Amino acid sequence: GSGVSIASENSKYEEITVTDGGTLTGKVTLKGPVPEPRIFPLVLYPFGPYCEKNARISDGHGNARINEFSVGPDGGLQNVVVAVEDIERGKPFKPITANIVVKGCEFLPFVSVVQNHGKFTVKNEDPVLHNSQLYQSEKGNLLLTVPIMPNSFGEYPIELEKGKRIYQMICGMHEFMQTWGYAVDNPYYAITDQNGNFTIGDLPPGEYEVTFWTPHFRKIEREFSVRPKQSTTLNVEFDSSTVKRPEYETQEEFRIQH
Repeated sequence: GSGVSIASENSKYEEITVTDGGTLTGKVTLKGPVPEPRIFPLVLYPFGPYCEKNARISDGHGNARINEFSVGPDGGLQNVVVAVEDIERGKPFKPITANIVVKGCEFLPFVSVVQNHGKFTVKNEDPVLHNSQLYQSEKGNLLLTVPIMPNSFGEYPIELEKGKRIYQMICGMHEFMQTWGYAVDNPYYAITDQNGNFTIGDLPPGEYEVTFWTPHFRKIEREFSVRPKQSTTLNVEFDSSTVKRPEYETQEEFRIQH
């Protein structure tokens, strides 16, 4: 490359000293009932008895489940990427490496912020073999297949097509092992915490657009303004009735009965 590894195709981000920056804070909530976990009978997958030992994913009846929506007591939604768009200059932008850990047949964390042409690492703490398949979710294209040996560590490239931002990583051996990445091209991003809260600081004063993204929902876009050394609050709500998941993964007979 030309040494401008940090800039993506559409961004000529310029690092400046921000002295009078403002802050964007807010809360993301889920409206409506939390969608049921998807259920996968472990008898269909290799090393099922090993995977079943992980109480975070096992239902105790021979199934693994993916809890894709982590909602706090007051409806706060975790794992939402909040990304300010088209910002041309601001605070330093350190290269992003997403670090994925494999533990008990589960990819952690469930959502990562990544950088196109950047890297991700995979640390397998399991004594069993896994296999990572990286899909570009806006198109379903397979970008990369990575065998994950027992107790191993590896580093791999992220190469999304121009204009694409989202990947989904699925284990080729255990379909219930899934994790997602959202690519940003500037340092003004956050992921909501377990109560749905986020903060993005040091924003140069101005008018901006911000995107809220989390798996299985359409993005939400909002505009906001930043005044010098002031805080702006922006709260958004995802409606659980609009969740879109692959049909084959919502088979009634495998749903948990609450």
